[in-house]
This record gives sequence, structure tokens and C-alpha cells, in this order.
Amino acid sequence: MSRSPIQSLTQANIVEFLEDIFERRGGEEYLGEPVTMAEHMLQGATIAEQNGQSEEIIVAALLHDIGHFTSEFGTFSMDDTEDRYHEEAGAKVLEEFFPSIVTDCVRYHVAAKRYLCATKPAYYQRLSEASVHSLNLQGGPMSADEVAEFKTNPNIKEIVAVRYLDDAGKHADMKTPRFAHFSPMVQRVVDRHCGSVT
Repeated sequence: MSRSPIQSLTQANIVEFLEDIFERRGGEEYLGEPVTMAEHMLQGATIAEQNGQSEEIIVAALLHDIGHFTSEFGTFSMDDTEDRYHEEAGAKVLEEFFPSIVTDCVRYHVAAKRYLCATKPAYYQRLSEASVHSLNLQGGPMSADEVAEFKTNPNIKEIVAVRYLDDAGKHADMKTPRFAHFSPMVQRVVDRHCGSVT
């Protein structure tokens, strides 16, 4: 029985693995938006870089939707539901190699949309049609109890920042660099978390 790709990941090859996914799968449609999957994530990372955000925020924006490619990670199972919880799938792949500030931004970027819809009425009005549709599948705006719990996350500021970058990365005509532009930065974030490659 062959091993799944996720079982073979190391500090030394995780960035190459992620870049390969972008190159092979990034041209896929992004849930009805006017951009591809790769364009969406690259736009968020590019905007973060242009705005002088930290490397962790830039990398989180770059990788926040990597879990949409769940077939890369061997995560399909008989327990799958209609919503495959791409945010959790992505975070599980990244959590061994990235700090919690990155994995929390990945794991909770959907929750952040629900949080902002519950706490900032004007935010909902800015959502794209596709994002409103996915919001309904994901549970709609948070309840008061959910909002209170979400606010306890120590990385809430960064999670919300990446959510806004997620929303911003949907321009049909925006030019961005390829994943390779960000690869050294992604590796630095990995190395700071894991220690130097031996």
C-alpha cells in the first residue's frame, strides 16, 4: 500500500510540496469567483506584502485556502460531509511545520467571516455572491456565544486580518508574482518554527 503524500512531508520538502500544488492545481476554479484558486491566494499574499504585513500574515494569506485541495492530503473518508471543512484540512497539513499564528489564520478564516458578519453588519454587504453562498453552508453569522468564544483566541487580530485579505483577493485583472516569489519567505517561517534544517 503506497503512502499518502502527507506522510512523506518534512521541513525540507514542505515548501516544494506546496509550490507543486499551486503549479498543478492552482488553475482550478475558485468557487464561482472571477479568479482561479492560485490567483486568489497569490492576490491575498501580494496585497499583504504590499501593505508591509509580517511574514507570518503574508504566508497565512498565501496558504489559507490550501485545504481546498484535500485530495492532495488523503483526507477523504466515509465521514466526509457535504462541507469538507477545507479550513481544518489545510491547518492539519500545515500545523507540524508552521507556527500557530499561521495555522490559526488558516483554521479560523471561515470562522472569522462568520464572526465579522455577526459583529459588523456592513461587512456582510461587501461579501461576494459566492461568499454569501458558502457562508450559508458554513453556519451563517455567529451566535453571541460563538462570538464570545472566538474573541478568546490570542491570534484573533491576525485571523481577522487574513480574512480581509481573503476577501480582497478576488480581482480578475490583478497581476501577482508566482508562488516561487514567496517560497524563500515560506521556508523562513517554517525554519523559524522548526529550527534550522540539519
